[in-house]
Amino acid sequence: MRLLIACERSGVVRDAFLARGHDAVSCDLVPSDSPGPHIQGDALALLNDGWEALVAFPPCTDIAVSGARYFAQKRADGRQQRALDFVRALLDADIPSIALENPVSIISTKIRKPDQIIQPWQFGHPDSKTTCLWLKKLPKLRPTNVLPLPASGRWDNQTPSGQNKLGPSPTRAVDRARTYQGIADAMAEQWGGSHA
Repeated sequence: MRLLIACERSGVVRDAFLARGHDAVSCDLVPSDSPGPHIQGDALALLNDGWEALVAFPPCTDIAVSGARYFAQKRADGRQQRALDFVRALLDADIPSIALENPVSIISTKIRKPDQIIQPWQFGHPDSKTTCLWLKKLPKLRPTNVLPLPASGRWDNQTPSGQNKLGPSPTRAVDRARTYQGIADAMAEQWGGSHA
């Protein structure tokens, strides 16, 4: 299958599909963090290049509800509308199968509700990160390795108050955006060749 992995700099999802024999190319405005087929540029310019599937990870900075306290400014300067327009263009692409991933965001109210919500702990990672999936002609991901909640009552990436342990740093956004390997593997195994 020929796939475009849009807005991915880590290469984690691209490499999971490549490892299973698919023709996968990542694309982002910045270079890839790992070697492999990668196009540095705007994903929208590539949407009509004959892809069989699109897996997209659009930036959540201006639309995630975790940043709701900044929404007034993001609406006023147009950033939020531009982010939503980008998401809509990805979801409306003329590509047979599409998956779009984002945290809990205003996509749910401004475009449509997600088809599925997953957590890393359903795929073998002892972490919590509510992740929404908007799907077109792809099945919902089946959990591959559901872990029990630790005795402490919180996941490895949570502080006692339930917040994410990653503090402010120059790489925080990149680190938070990286797809968990278990989720990437599930995507490649379950969506590779699937056109439900």
